[in-house]
Amino acid sequence: QVQLVESGGGLVQAGSSLRLSCAASGRSFSSYAMGWFRQAPGKEREFVSGISWNGGVTYYSDSVKGRFTISRDNAKNTVYLQMNNLKHEDTALYYCAAADSLDLAGVGFDSWGQGTQVTVSS
Repeated sequence: QVQLVESGGGLVQAGSSLRLSCAASGRSFSSYAMGWFRQAPGKEREFVSGISWNGGVTYYSDSVKGRFTISRDNAKNTVYLQMNNLKHEDTALYYCAAADSLDLAGVGFDSWGQGTQVTVSS
């Protein structure tokens, strides 16, 4: 498995931007598909975005499409989530996760970070 540590969360105003980072340790990061999930209080966990091992395939939920961009740097063992035009409803705990392959339903992610909080004030 791979160990994951998220960073970059914070408190921002609506309309602002944040970039989340997820640093991975362990072997073979470049072979994993990576994803970002979020969970707000009282709500189910949502698969927000995913990226294949080489960045060739990406996925975005409808709620973030056009505002968020996922990317990865395999040389740095890091995956990013650039979040623009943040809305109050983006407030959640954001997790990164790793999977053997990218499933567009968000299935199969079996290594998880501890999460980073994003709070967007309206």
